Amino acid sequence: MKEIENRADISLLVHSFYARIRKDELLGPIFNKHIAEEEWPAHLEKLTDFWVTNLLGQPCFKGNPSQAHARVDKNLNYSISQVHFGQWLKLWFSTIDSLYIGDLATRAKEAARRMSTGQFMAIWHHRPQEAKG
Repeated sequence: MKEIENRADISLLVHSFYARIRKDELLGPIFNKHIAEEEWPAHLEKLTDFWVTNLLGQPCFKGNPSQAHARVDKNLNYSISQVHFGQWLKLWFSTIDSLYIGDLATRAKEAARRMSTGQFMAIWHHRPQEAKG
């Protein structure tokens, strides 16, 4: 076990995590429906940029995750729930634990926990009133 030190470590984490996501019974169908096979390499690079920015403080991420998640929720008839984010966190934590130890590994877990709550709230606020029922 080693500590997260650089972009290569974060790239391994992101690639390992999303390989698990894509096979997951709950989350796989959502991700695989919304990201075409040929789009995955670019998407994984963007997600690596996101985590490099968050963990290493190197500003390289450009994007709006809340907007993207709200769009997916709309495409799924506003059915994304906290259960989905809970499963995402469970897989994220177990992937980190299988690869890394140390401060940045802990920070990656804490950041993901905050982000999952924030993303769910962003989705909720983007829903039309009748979908909040």
